[in-house]
Amino acid sequence: MGDSSQFPSSVFKAYDIRGTVPDMIDARFARALGAALAARARAEGVQTLVVGRDGRLSSEMLSTALQEGMLEGGVDTLDIGQVPTPLVYFAAHVMQTGSGVAITGSHNPPKYNGFKMMMGGRALYGDDVQALAAAMNAPQEAAGLRVGTRRQLDLVAAYVARVACGVKLARPMKIAVDCGNGVAGALAPRLFRALGCEVTELFCEVDGNFPNHHPDPAEPKNLRDLIDCVANTDCELGLAFDGDGDRLGVVTKSGQIIWPDRQLVLFARDVLERNPGSTIIYDVKCSRHVGLAVQAAGGEPLMWKTGHSLVKAKLAETGAPLAGEMSGHIFFKERWYGFDDGLYTGARLLEIVSRHADPSTVLEALPQDVSTPELKLEMEEGQPFTLVRALQENGQFPDALRVITIDGVRAEYPDGFGLARPSNTTPVVVLRFEAQTPQALARIQADFRRELTKLAPDAALPF
Repeated sequence: MGDSSQFPSSVFKAYDIRGTVPDMIDARFARALGAALAARARAEGVQTLVVGRDGRLSSEMLSTALQEGMLEGGVDTLDIGQVPTPLVYFAAHVMQTGSGVAITGSHNPPKYNGFKMMMGGRALYGDDVQALAAAMNAPQEAAGLRVGTRRQLDLVAAYVARVACGVKLARPMKIAVDCGNGVAGALAPRLFRALGCEVTELFCEVDGNFPNHHPDPAEPKNLRDLIDCVANTDCELGLAFDGDGDRLGVVTKSGQIIWPDRQLVLFARDVLERNPGSTIIYDVKCSRHVGLAVQAAGGEPLMWKTGHSLVKAKLAETGAPLAGEMSGHIFFKERWYGFDDGLYTGARLLEIVSRHADPSTVLEALPQDVSTPELKLEMEEGQPFTLVRALQENGQFPDALRVITIDGVRAEYPDGFGLARPSNTTPVVVLRFEAQTPQALARIQADFRRELTKLAPDAALPF
């Protein structure tokens, strides 16, 4: 293996691997990861690993090195080229390997890159990622293995055909699509035209420098261009995608942003019409209206931990037809494969709203409370977990109907909720508040301020 100095532990995250190139992640790192994944694949009886990459400047170099490590480790690779992350999942399903790697920095700044991994039909996260780190830092000699073979395959046409045969719009629609120069730009316009849409393209040229705005639809400022476009053209609504195409942003004619938890209400009502009584999963950051809407539509709401890998695992375990996260990862098992796919989610959204003459009215009628964005309390490494554990054990919320502690502390009141949870990716406590009225919001925030100040008197609370 040559140089075996330790790889930086900070890149091995809860859900994936991520860091800056080339100081934390370089070709040597990618090759070692490829070898570690190959060893794991052999142990699990997996012969072929799918590899796809986003449009970042470093992605092709990392893909080449990753595959060298895999091939030397005795497994075959199926290189599907520069594609959105969901196409790696799609390829793993249709090529029946259940295993693959998407090389992507998602919505991080341009110098970042990383790896999202699945093996044997499930996402690798948590302990799996730490096991890969250990294997990379103590490589085994892979003597006497046959070298794997690399095959290239273009699955874009197959993907577009598969979505277009399963999703039918009630009428042609005019939409604007903003890909923020992320990798979805190569595919989204083609997909939505195949569904019968007239598409106005914004920043659909793939460019890893992201020259126009950052490809992250969770930040309102990144949606300004799309909002302007929809307002000033005959487009009916706008769709925005993150850097690797697994999350969707939606804006209406009047410029309202339809956040993912409201989208989830729309999808849950639709899915429950065909699957009455089934379970719908949502994460602890979502609006309380998700659970209420699922109940009202005859379904079973199931709140779960935040994190695309964790939600995916819960979806597989429960057999639920639909799951979603506030961050924008939406998972359709009904009529699809159960992985998060912003492009497919956009198609399903258009299918529902195309039945109406004015889609914006339908979207804007979805329930909504007064809410804060995600607020971040920055702390030293390790402190967020300690603080939230103390809040779970000692926090007093006497006016709350219930306090949920599956992922941080979520106190639910008759008229709103407050949440504090430690981020799994950066040393911050993430806080979010929602209520029926501004007065109720202030009251819930005061409860959290009181309890957090008791436990961390010096913390500079962001609310």
